[in-house]
Amino acid sequence: MRHPTFATLPPLIGHRGAAACAPENTLAGFRRARALNCRWVEFDVRLTSDRQPILLHDDRLQRTTDGRGKASALSLASIRRHSAGAWFDPSYKEERVPTLEEALRLLAELRLGANIELKAVRGREAETGAVVAERLVQLCPSNLPELLISSFRPVALAAARARAPDIARGILFRAVPTNWRAIAEEAGCATIHVDHQRLYAALADRIRAAGYPLLAYTVNDRERARTLFAWGVSSVFSDDPRRLEGATAPDRLLLPGLAS
Repeated sequence: MRHPTFATLPPLIGHRGAAACAPENTLAGFRRARALNCRWVEFDVRLTSDRQPILLHDDRLQRTTDGRGKASALSLASIRRHSAGAWFDPSYKEERVPTLEEALRLLAELRLGANIELKAVRGREAETGAVVAERLVQLCPSNLPELLISSFRPVALAAARARAPDIARGILFRAVPTNWRAIAEEAGCATIHVDHQRLYAALADRIRAAGYPLLAYTVNDRERARTLFAWGVSSVFSDDPRRLEGATAPDRLLLPGLAS
């Protein structure tokens, strides 16, 4: 695996692949994002009952597959029996919940960078961070573009840091707490990710003044994207990159990678 010295953040990152244009967290979604000229995608990873990292936002299968039950209580083999695309459109009925390994292979093929968000059921945060980070170290092709690991869970990020210290990390917030900087420093984070609906210019200024690139989710309106970029936001996550065509964006930002 190539350990980056710099992680390159594009202005636009496809959210869950390109969630408005193809089934979320699927290989088809990655292909669609690439066709829409995304240079990076974001996707969610969680563990099955047999500790296999898969791409799935919810713990329950019902919303994005034709299966039922909790992913954390099901084996990889049982989850893979279900379609992860038929709910979106019948043409995607053959899509399956991808493994992390499958996702990494396709990212390398498509030359896509990625923000990998760690999802975990309560009590498995550290295990999830550790397993995913270990797999990234073991599986990442040498030609894979830069990676960024993110999570709402500092425990998951700490575990990922211990296993893969050279992969940069980002902390996710809905409402940014007053001690946000201490949380970010404790987890050794390189980026701050914030719900754009709870972001305002003065807060963006404070985060940027502290030296952190700021990423905003989930932005599907061109004018809102323009406002966020004017506030100094480095990247926005979008379900539908087509809607953000023409939004003013900064030049690509180079982030120092983390060594410890």
